[in-house]
Amino acid sequence: MRFLQLNRTIALLAGALGAGVLLAAPAQAQLVADNHTGGSEMGGEMQPEANPMGSEMSDSSAQTVVDIASSQDSFSTLVQAVQAAGLADTLSGEGPYTVFAPTNEAFNTLPDGALEFLLQPENRDLLQRVLTYHVVSGNVTSDQLSTGVVEALGGGLAVRVSNSGVVVNNASVVMADVEASNGVVHAVNRVLIPEPLQQQLASRLGIADIY
Repeated sequence: MRFLQLNRTIALLAGALGAGVLLAAPAQAQLVADNHTGGSEMGGEMQPEANPMGSEMSDSSAQTVVDIASSQDSFSTLVQAVQAAGLADTLSGEGPYTVFAPTNEAFNTLPDGALEFLLQPENRDLLQRVLTYHVVSGNVTSDQLSTGVVEALGGGLAVRVSNSGVVVNNASVVMADVEASNGVVHAVNRVLIPEPLQQQLASRLGIADIY
């Protein structure tokens, strides 16, 4: 039932937001994919990763966002999470979707036990909340991003665009504009988790905070 409700929510949001997702502030700057500094005031010590995708991604527009993730070893943990959350069929649908896709290294920044906790079947609803927080309805390329707030399916994301790259919440975009048949993928170096859910997870794991 939760999955059916989630699909209805995604469908409604996709219709409401459409492909022309708008961000709050007007200042725009095009992202240069290989000119990231990684860390920021929001992201702290995080460093940029090497290109997480291979050169074969040039023909990725024939693949869905799920196909792209499944074809890359750097996204194997994300694929596992999408499957555990029951979202593979949804994200393989018509879309379009913009996905801020955490790499395996991004998942490694989570506290010990956090990923295992989220992958447990009884916590599927929490995992769905985490993953939908990475998905924006519509096709949003890097040159359409500007400093401000963008609404993901799981809540608002704070975006900051500068000459050194793009930061989403506390994550840096380390690879941008991988076109898919049903959207676009931007790889990020941290897992995006809404603040209320961070507090809930920290409490359940018996730790002070997630980040």
